[in-house]
Amino acid sequence: MIAFLRSIDSKTWKTMMIGWTAPTVTNDNLETVKPEADWTGEEDEATLTNDKTLNVIFNVVDINVFKLINTCTVAKVAWETLETAYEGTQKVWISRIQQLTIRFETLGMEDDKTITSYNKKIVQY
Repeated sequence: MIAFLRSIDSKTWKTMMIGWTAPTVTNDNLETVKPEADWTGEEDEATLTNDKTLNVIFNVVDINVFKLINTCTVAKVAWETLETAYEGTQKVWISRIQQLTIRFETLGMEDDKTITSYNKKIVQY
């Protein structure tokens, strides 16, 4: 996925890493979203890059995964949601490794079991 995003153009992956925020304007110390008609060329280009990146992500995932990210408007948020869903947080990752280690350690074949029963046990994992 990373290679694909980088292959589109250099800005696509940078948008994924840096993120994007809608342009804002400050009036009387009140910051509001800038109307699209007033966006500069640079702001338009940044928005287009975010939208292009988000579109790529939407199009490469299946419908079940799409349901996780379909409300995202920022490519970086969609990416981080997918990372968390597939990789999990570090605590979850460590927990999964510990569970797999325990499962591996309990795979030993008992003396009174046959090869066939041991094979079934392995296949179930």
